Amino acid sequence: MGLIIVANRAPFRLTPEGLVPAVGGLATALLPVLERRHGVWVAAGEWREKGQAATPRESQVRLEQVFLPEKEWQGYYGGFSNRVLWPLCHYFLERVELRRDFYQDYQRANRRFAERVAEVFREGDTVFVQDYHLLLPRLLRERIPAKIGFFFHIPWPSSGVFRILPWGRALVEGVLGADLIGFHTPEYVENFLRTAAHYGYRVEENRVRVGERWVRVEAHPLGIDTGRFGELAQDPHIGLHARALKRLAGAERLILGVDRLDYTKGILERLLAYERLLQSYPQWRGRVAFFQIATPSRTSVHAYRELKRRVDEVVGRIMGSFLREDWVPLRYFYQTYTQEELAAFYRAADVALITPLRDGMNLVAMEYAYTTEDGVLVLSNLAGAAEYLKEALLVNPYDLDGMAQALDRALRMPGGERRERLSALKARIEALDVQGWAERFLASLEEG
Repeated sequence: MGLIIVANRAPFRLTPEGLVPAVGGLATALLPVLERRHGVWVAAGEWREKGQAATPRESQVRLEQVFLPEKEWQGYYGGFSNRVLWPLCHYFLERVELRRDFYQDYQRANRRFAERVAEVFREGDTVFVQDYHLLLPRLLRERIPAKIGFFFHIPWPSSGVFRILPWGRALVEGVLGADLIGFHTPEYVENFLRTAAHYGYRVEENRVRVGERWVRVEAHPLGIDTGRFGELAQDPHIGLHARALKRLAGAERLILGVDRLDYTKGILERLLAYERLLQSYPQWRGRVAFFQIATPSRTSVHAYRELKRRVDEVVGRIMGSFLREDWVPLRYFYQTYTQEELAAFYRAADVALITPLRDGMNLVAMEYAYTTEDGVLVLSNLAGAAEYLKEALLVNPYDLDGMAQALDRALRMPGGERRERLSALKARIEALDVQGWAERFLASLEEG
């Protein structure tokens, strides 16, 4: 029995030596499963010319490309996925651009994906659709007799918010083409069920009636590769790098933030909370430093360029207000780091401040907690991970005073409490290991 995974991007990077597996996220979760089944990954990407085969080095996975004209790709992904679905699902309603041409390109792209999957499908194959292809499950059901799983990696918003979409009914009908629908948390499951009920579907417990079928909706939280991060936590070279970063900080305590530069990640509010800490708790001046890593993201989009400008302004203001000859209060790293380099930052930091304004899960919080030896995790209560990481200090990312207070508590936390919280967090993260996520979801799909 074969497996076909459908996603926006392929899980490989193009290097001078050829295609090599990407690290982290979906690639780490799905590639081992796909390789065991000698499966197919269907994606839109530029790893080969039309008509050429794609054979990654040292992999049993076959790649199949969906060819999207540039305008269609921009409307489907740059437009509908990133300027409609992304802000809507993260509750940034003022950023939602309800343009009919985006939706038309989105429909066309979904049909192209469906046709490509139908071409590679063989009897008995299971299809596992990832993220933004909300119309695809129904389109596939019309074309092939497959078991279809669908997983949505970002929050599913409340029914009242989702209904803002003029095309909401069509999107829900599309998702309900699947046999099993997965989300990261029970909250997102409940939101989807309420949305389906609004559009007239019969809902019983975690199932939705569609014609003669029942569609199951389940929470399947995604974690990290604990084996990999366990190794990074013990690597002596990374330990040396961590000590160098600690010396660079030049302070008793180091706070760390790590994010893509995205308006959902709360970087601006976090910097303001750090500024509030220095204002309200002057005893930390000269004793604490803050490193914020912001990975460049969607730099061609105006909203992201505007966010960078505002972040740069706040960084400059904090430095202007608090910089001393013997103390640099803040360092802002606007660049991309490897997993090994990030692990050094994790090991150097006494506190991680991970405060998205809304997040489907947030794996950085898990990476930090699993890699640090003695650190404290301060986590947004609006991240999906907060549902599972109860031993973190949970904060409201919009409450600057509350975040400053939590930072003060984290910086003063006794060693015994730190170790007790961290031990519990590591146990929870081990239970969510990424290698089991896909297997658990597929087992539920194939048994149902």
